[in-house]
Amino acid sequence: MTKPPPKNKPRSGPLADRIFAWLAKGAALFTLATLMAILVSLTISAWPAISRYGFGFLSSTSWDPVKQDFGGLVMIYGTLMTSLIALLIAVPVSFGIAVFLTELSPAWLKRPLGTAIELLAAIPSIVYGMWGLLVFGPLLAQYVQQPLQSAFGGLPYLGALLSGPPVGIGILSAGIILAIMIIPFIAAVMRDVFEVTPTLLKESAYGLGATTWEVVTKVVLPYTKSGVIGGIMLGLGRAIGETMAVTFVIGNFNQLDSLSLFQAANSITSALANEFAEAGEGLHQASLMYLGLVLFFITFVILTLSKVLLSQLKKNEGLKT
Repeated sequence: MTKPPPKNKPRSGPLADRIFAWLAKGAALFTLATLMAILVSLTISAWPAISRYGFGFLSSTSWDPVKQDFGGLVMIYGTLMTSLIALLIAVPVSFGIAVFLTELSPAWLKRPLGTAIELLAAIPSIVYGMWGLLVFGPLLAQYVQQPLQSAFGGLPYLGALLSGPPVGIGILSAGIILAIMIIPFIAAVMRDVFEVTPTLLKESAYGLGATTWEVVTKVVLPYTKSGVIGGIMLGLGRAIGETMAVTFVIGNFNQLDSLSLFQAANSITSALANEFAEAGEGLHQASLMYLGLVLFFITFVILTLSKVLLSQLKKNEGLKT
């Protein structure tokens, strides 16, 4: 005699659904409350500097703890320039890696190459900084900076960007190190979102005679644009918030003598790491907290712009014929 099939497990009741909804809502509210608490604490700590300098802090290049005169333009400029250089290098390289792994790589190479790229993300940032200072910096000075100055140093505008002593330490060096650090993050996200593109869409494009480049740019990228932009924002956030690697190679120079990419500079994170432990209570510490508040708003603005870009792309879907 056969046993009757087991009865299906009854669904959870309304109480369990309400508890789950409360927990999910609580997690969301906890995250929002934590964010607001960080913002409020930063504002309170930075208030002495805010009340004294106001928005003039953002345009002042002075940073003199002895005279109690502080301005954040040097650090803000260093943060934005190194992050911009990192993105300009990392995004095309990461895109090429993702396209190769998903469309061009032989099957036997996909897994080891993908694993090797992801291992770059596991290297501690202080190792990147030491390598950049002791190995990469001298090579950059000898084989990149000196030839660039010899070839383009006399040009009116380009020469100004390449001026300064070619010692391998400065904004360009920090930007390249950051690019190497964020490539694994952007490439991994791009590869994953490229792989979720339906095979039917790609095969249909290939069947119509499209090349690999056309499939990637006209099928894969439009389908995965949200994930691609998310990966780029992830890498940008990593670059803006990086501390130790930048501290080793940016030079930690609190003056803005020129806009040269070769000159030593400073960033918000390196200034906080170098000075916060030794800053006395008062205006110096408040100015450092003001820098932290500025960094908070920089990340907020970047996230907002990415959301606006995504909404604009969605709005334009279907308008092209």
